[in-house]
Amino acid sequence: MISKKEDANSHQSLLKAVSSPDVRKETMRMMRESLSDYTVGKDPPGERTGQRQNRGMRTRLGCLSHKSDSYNDFTAILPDKPNRALKRLSTEEATRWADSFDVLLSHKYGLAAFRAFLKTEFSEENLEFWLACEDFKKTRSATKLASKAQRIFEEFIDVQAPREVNIDFQTRELTRRNMQEPSLSCFDQAQGKVHSLMEKDSYPRFLRSKIYTDLLSQTQRRLS
Repeated sequence: MISKKEDANSHQSLLKAVSSPDVRKETMRMMRESLSDYTVGKDPPGERTGQRQNRGMRTRLGCLSHKSDSYNDFTAILPDKPNRALKRLSTEEATRWADSFDVLLSHKYGLAAFRAFLKTEFSEENLEFWLACEDFKKTRSATKLASKAQRIFEEFIDVQAPREVNIDFQTRELTRRNMQEPSLSCFDQAQGKVHSLMEKDSYPRFLRSKIYTDLLSQTQRRLS
């Protein structure tokens, strides 16, 4: 039987491990990778399911090891180099993100900031699904439509999907029936539900987060 002292020592060792600089560095590297072009259902070459799950676990451990809801974490995963991005981002643009959720999603850096915030809440699958649906609706090839629809369904909609989104049973079953004859609108109801969830739940918290408030402060400080 493990003594309380041994258990406490083990717990302290684990905390030291997940809070080490190497873990934080690895976490930020993987978060930067997540901003590369997203293709539904495709893994990086040579990456297996187990490796993908392990990478996701390391990301979560890294996020838990320090204060993730911060401006520094946002700049570390910007699509451009942080200094260049901040020079291009004005206070007026960043302030406009608070006008509406759709304004935020339509701005490249707004989208990156919101994604960084969702990662701190472990709910980035909602945004990834919404983006996947937006990309799906641009599909022009009838031969690709069915396969892309199936990949999205298996990744986000199906019960126990790898990145299952939070939708009600009726919407899930409606989407399942739509898979019988996929069309550009087959995910519309599910996408709408997820959009509404993010708008009512995650978006207000984002506007109060340190990622957003610190970003505003940085753009204002640049003008002073």
